[in-house]
Amino acid sequence: MTRPRDITAPMDIERESMRIIDAEVPEPRPFAGAQWLVVRRMIHTSADFELLDLARFSPGAVQAGVAALAAGCALFTDTHMARCAIPLRRLAPLGCSIACFMDDPEVAGRARSEGITRARAAVDHAAERMDGAILVVGNAPTALLRILEHVQAGRMAPALVVGMPVGFVNAAESKELLMAQDRVPFITIAGRKGGSALAGSAVNALADLALDGRPAPP
Repeated sequence: MTRPRDITAPMDIERESMRIIDAEVPEPRPFAGAQWLVVRRMIHTSADFELLDLARFSPGAVQAGVAALAAGCALFTDTHMARCAIPLRRLAPLGCSIACFMDDPEVAGRARSEGITRARAAVDHAAERMDGAILVVGNAPTALLRILEHVQAGRMAPALVVGMPVGFVNAAESKELLMAQDRVPFITIAGRKGGSALAGSAVNALADLALDGRPAPP
């Protein structure tokens, strides 16, 4: 049996975790620069090294996300789980706001009347506020599909879509559509894997870069 390490301070635990990940993924890595910082944070969150093969970035996606956060952008999430995965201690110093409308009465009423998911209805509810925002989808393919419909129709121009819905019905397919378009920057995970924790971790890595006050390296 392996003896536990004598590390108890939160920041020491995080630093040692990152050191272990760096050691287990020696250079040359599939990702470099700021992209590696994002993927490393995602691996730290999930202990899933398959993300080395599954993470996807559109050109300039990290830089777009860091710039939006540094400018105090709004963030919208598809679930409260994703909202809670992005702590205010990272967003408040940047002047960013974060919202999830899953419990909004108008969203609930629209979902019932139209026979759609609340996640899809929430996208419509906030669509006119999503220009220049970071949209974080960690659970609902219906939310990501609706975002893409608005983007393709020219009704929405977010700064970045972090699209990581998880599951077996339209999760992989919605992410394939995200990767096939070229109108909005994106960070995603190919296939069925994803989740609110992973989507939040990607944003946290971007926020750390923005808080550093440096342009994201290529």
